[in-house]
Amino acid sequence: MKHPSAVLAAGSTALLLGAIILFPSAFAETGARENEVAQRGAAVMPFSLRATTHIFTKTADGGIQQVVVKHPDPKQVALIRGHLAMIAQQFSAGNFEGPEAIHGDDMPGLAVLREARPGALKIEYRDLPEGGEIVYHSNDARLAAALHEWFDAQLSDHGHDAMAGHDPGMMHHHSAEASTAE
Repeated sequence: MKHPSAVLAAGSTALLLGAIILFPSAFAETGARENEVAQRGAAVMPFSLRATTHIFTKTADGGIQQVVVKHPDPKQVALIRGHLAMIAQQFSAGNFEGPEAIHGDDMPGLAVLREARPGALKIEYRDLPEGGEIVYHSNDARLAAALHEWFDAQLSDHGHDAMAGHDPGMMHHHSAEASTAE
């Protein structure tokens, strides 16, 4: 008798292959979208998408957007820092033209972010040793949710050049009582 995990793995593989055969255009569209975004991104972002990783970390009141080099490269780090510092200023002024040019003006979450009243979304740029980051904070739950939608859309569009980060503050923690009982 086969181990249950082997049966599950075989079933999952068959399901994925069936989906590719039945819906090949969905998989082709994803690759085409990533290529389109990469081409538009090259016109907006001065650093190499292939040489960098975009990390999007959702936080309870917003999020952190990081761009770091995959391999040490001072030139790329300088380009990342200059670009992120500039767009942090633009975003603070309600100008989201850069993301619109790359991802389209109907990108999820973007309309709500554009409509934010001045000061409702606090945006801060910081250097990182291997790149830079933009930190977003808002006391408005609607803006935080829009930012999360926007992060999800960027993760999808950037494909292998992006990843979701992990905010320990978003984790469920054991209560003190449960900790002492263990």
